[in-house]
Amino acid sequence: MSHEILTPDEMAKADRLAIEGGPLDGYALMRNAGAAVAALVLARFPSASPVHVLCGPGNNGGDGYVIARLLAEAGCAVALWTEGTPKPGSDAALAAADCPVVPKSLAGFEVERPALVIDALYGAGLSKPLSGEAARAAQVTADMNVPVVSVDLPSGVSGDSGIALGEAFQATVTVTFARKKPGHLLQPGRNLCGEVVVADIGISDEVIGEVCARCFESTPALWLDQFPMPATDAYKYSRGHVGVFSGGPSATGAARLAAMAAARAGAGAVTVLSPSLSLSVNASHLTSIMLRKADTLEEVFGFLDARHPEALVYGPGLGPEPGVGNFLLDLLAAAENSPKGLVLDADGLTSLASQPEALFAALHRAGAPHAILTPHEGEFRRLFPGIAGDEKLSKLEKARAAAALSNAGVIYKGPDTVIAAPDGRAAINSNGTPLLATAGSGDVLAGICAGLLAQGMPAFEAACAAVWIHADAAQRFGPGLIAEDLPVALLSVLRNLREPGALPVPPGSLAAG
Repeated sequence: MSHEILTPDEMAKADRLAIEGGPLDGYALMRNAGAAVAALVLARFPSASPVHVLCGPGNNGGDGYVIARLLAEAGCAVALWTEGTPKPGSDAALAAADCPVVPKSLAGFEVERPALVIDALYGAGLSKPLSGEAARAAQVTADMNVPVVSVDLPSGVSGDSGIALGEAFQATVTVTFARKKPGHLLQPGRNLCGEVVVADIGISDEVIGEVCARCFESTPALWLDQFPMPATDAYKYSRGHVGVFSGGPSATGAARLAAMAAARAGAGAVTVLSPSLSLSVNASHLTSIMLRKADTLEEVFGFLDARHPEALVYGPGLGPEPGVGNFLLDLLAAAENSPKGLVLDADGLTSLASQPEALFAALHRAGAPHAILTPHEGEFRRLFPGIAGDEKLSKLEKARAAAALSNAGVIYKGPDTVIAAPDGRAAINSNGTPLLATAGSGDVLAGICAGLLAQGMPAFEAACAAVWIHADAAQRFGPGLIAEDLPVALLSVLRNLREPGALPVPPGSLAAG
């Protein structure tokens, strides 16, 4: 399964490389693209009549002329509406010349049910709002609530950022070519695209490889070869040890959620590092999770020296006070005691918002742990105010900038979670679900990250896998999910990942443990 995501500029490069390498020229690629959309329309919307094809002046419109011709040849009633004229000699001009359907001006566009609209006005490369005529066409289409098939990307949506640049089409299905673009996965583009279908138009995987994409869709195809599988001679400490810092007596639940998630994710041993005032509370709730008193930095160092945990979770339930951040900075300053991996979440992030430079400097030092930061929107703005406030940057670009600045993996959470590495790699998660909008779910995500880190999974791949597994578990459990359900809901996800031949568990069901 191909998982590269191409920016519009990278897609244009892929088109150019494919044409230069032959045997297909630009018009052949355009005919293939149009044929893919026409085939989908005939299969999915066989009774739609008439089919309104809306064409712009560029290559997206050229695809539309091919679609209109093929549908007319198949016996469909086709109405062709155009804005602008293709450049003479262009592939779009060739497509327009070959199309027998007489075009009408987009200014007069009207539609009634049970029609179908094919939006081939402007594709992923759009960088400005739709014109008045195109914007009116999008509004008319929405008002009439007719199905829409968008070519490449709904017109009005940025292929780079997913942002609606003004009025935009709401697609029922979007057909794109060769690979997805960021705008298919970043909100609100993800919602505006409807179902996304990727069509093969003859651009080979080798050509895509020459583009050297650095952004990916986070699916198991991206990280499964790095996913930890226990060796036959494994024992608990060889499978990785995770330490999770607990909050005070009234805020211990977050740490326990993270700890149980780390254990479910495969860590062989998990220890909750607890203030003495919280020991009895934690002890009354923990069975397989170990417990250790950790009031002072010296006591934490004692744990690190004795147990050598591969990863720590710092933040859930600790409180947002600056002292919480200072404690972590003091821990990181002792390079000889630093763990190999660190997941910094929740209050761990907020407590450092007044001194982010100190955190970033600590993570850049030699011997610093491989860190994963897991901010939601508010935490991201507090920790990276300069990056968050730059409206020219997409969410993808913001995550990349934050990862480079902090020298850490960044999980920029949301319905379109972006994962970025300091080296510029990034991934966009596509299986997010609103079921995770429940208190404590982020603590579970932090624990999954730590559990995978502790087993030796590289930080970027661990972060990508944790986000996907977290969402898949929620979808499998279904409505009614609360954070306490997630560690158990991980079971069927992990079983299928570790036993590729196992049958998938349908959403809404929960495999027995």
